[in-house]
Amino acid sequence: MISVEGLTVEFGVKPLFSDVSFVINERDRIALVGKNGAGKSTMLKILCGLQKPTGGMVSVPSDTTIGYLPQVMNLQDDTTVIDETRKAFAGVTRMKERVDALNRELAERTDYESEGYLKLVERFTAEHERYMMLGAENCEAEMERTLMGLGFARTDFGRPTSEFSGGWRMRIELAKILLEKPDVLLLDEPTNHLDIESIQWLEQFLAQSAKAVVLVSHDRAFINNVTNRTLEISCGKVVDYKVKYDEYVVLRKERREQQLRAYENQQKEIADMKEFIERFRYKPTKAVQVQSRIKQLAKIVPIEVDEVDNSAMHLKFPPCLRSGDYPVICDEVRKDYGGHTVFDHVTLTIKRGEKVAFVGKNGEGKSTLVKCIMGEIPFTGTLKIGHNVQIGYFAQNQAQLLDESLTVFDTIDSVARGEIRLRIKNILGAFMFGGEASDKKVRVLSGGERSRLAMIRLLLEPVNLLILDEPTNHLDMQSKDVLKEAIKAFDGTAIIVSHDREFLDGLVTKVYEFGEGRVREHLGGIYDFLRTRNVGSLDALGQQSAGKAAEQARPEQAAKAQEPARQDYAERKEAQKRIRKAEKAVQESEASIGRMEARLKELDGILCQPENASDMELITEYTSIKKELDAEVERWERLSEELEAIAAG
Repeated sequence: MISVEGLTVEFGVKPLFSDVSFVINERDRIALVGKNGAGKSTMLKILCGLQKPTGGMVSVPSDTTIGYLPQVMNLQDDTTVIDETRKAFAGVTRMKERVDALNRELAERTDYESEGYLKLVERFTAEHERYMMLGAENCEAEMERTLMGLGFARTDFGRPTSEFSGGWRMRIELAKILLEKPDVLLLDEPTNHLDIESIQWLEQFLAQSAKAVVLVSHDRAFINNVTNRTLEISCGKVVDYKVKYDEYVVLRKERREQQLRAYENQQKEIADMKEFIERFRYKPTKAVQVQSRIKQLAKIVPIEVDEVDNSAMHLKFPPCLRSGDYPVICDEVRKDYGGHTVFDHVTLTIKRGEKVAFVGKNGEGKSTLVKCIMGEIPFTGTLKIGHNVQIGYFAQNQAQLLDESLTVFDTIDSVARGEIRLRIKNILGAFMFGGEASDKKVRVLSGGERSRLAMIRLLLEPVNLLILDEPTNHLDMQSKDVLKEAIKAFDGTAIIVSHDREFLDGLVTKVYEFGEGRVREHLGGIYDFLRTRNVGSLDALGQQSAGKAAEQARPEQAAKAQEPARQDYAERKEAQKRIRKAEKAVQESEASIGRMEARLKELDGILCQPENASDMELITEYTSIKKELDAEVERWERLSEELEAIAAG
């Protein structure tokens, strides 16, 4: 689909890329990886044509469409959510206008036997068929499914986009790109503004519906679940690994060990040659051998070793006073904004030393409860902060509170104490402020750089209660590992608001789920919580069956407890049988839809060729399959509703 040959990009003396070649094929799911500054975002811009390379070629077929989601983009604020999303179907809208215009012209003309009228009929037929092939009748349903999958509620559709934060508006842009169904999707950090449920929905969408994907992400779980190929940018080259990220990490380690052995052997060979040359340089009897060694030495191509930061970077929070046994206690806490209740009846206790996660869709109150704990906003109910609690709070706006007149180094030096001051350069390097970047003034830093700097400051302050609101959004994998290790070693208590499953895994032992105005406690790690959510409906089904059986049991039948139990088991078995039968019907319908859509796509390609545009046999077949597809979609919807009804008991 896209072919890259001999790509070279130069911004200074040292090329960013040199002689890079690879091909993006249909159904490829590619993770583009490399250290910060290696050129991942630049590569995406080149692939979509926004940036020109210094040399080489990027070949994209004329009929291949590309969708590109950058990390930062200019957003429009003059329309509603649904109207902005509808712009994804601008081509369909223009085609509908052409079809309507042709239809009006046909209605107005009366020269039915003329050659011009017959040509007009052919044009109308071809345009109308193409319009139907694009699935134009399902546009509204697709928009609704995509927006809701990305976390919007139906009540949000009519709201102006200006009422939403930048993160939510980026979701609208992502929805538009997905709805355009491009042949190649280029996504630069798509999960930064998504919650866990939306990330899981996007994973499924990319796995099932996208044609080809190239993505840059620091969310390890996301790229592992989506990708099947890894392109690593290292030493100005691109190394192609035909495996997902976790397997790539293993292969990369093996590759680097081989490089190191080859490098060491080459260095030994070079040293031996130089020693021979120096020893016999002035001996006439060895002149021929010396000249031979000099020529061999000049021909040696130095072996490059992949760039890896091997510095063992470990951070530890400075010691602090021991807090009380219960740093945070909430009892019947409620928060309202006007007539809208964010949450109610919040009752929870966080013990000293616990690491807990706040998860849930955006807008369900995670950050709001954090602000209540911080005392930044009023609420009703009782919220107690324990004895000797010293809070370290990281939120997105923390970055705006930095002193813009200081350099990066001075910002950290002002809070560092003791021997940690000797390691400031190493700490800054671990968070992507190595080299000259440490001398930058805060005022010239980007929003992401400021967030990272504020995170480093927090890591060096003596606190015993950490509250981190989306701390990993602007961190690469190495920086996230440094932060995660520091929190795991932290003696105090931590509350972490995050959508990054890999970051939370092994870090938290309790999860608080925010949703529908309630806060529910789940014991265990983040994957324990996700597994519980996935089987929750089956558990509920079993509980409902058991509850009904219990209600029907009479006190005088207690002695015959085994008989109702057998009946209850039989009922559950029969219910599971009905569910399996309904699921099979839905799957068969989906397979049938897939076959018909594939044939329609094939016919679309054939009919787009000028010599086939008026082939009535093909047009008749296309129209017939389209009708069958519409009927099958309706059947699928009915079967899906029946499956949901059976599963709900």
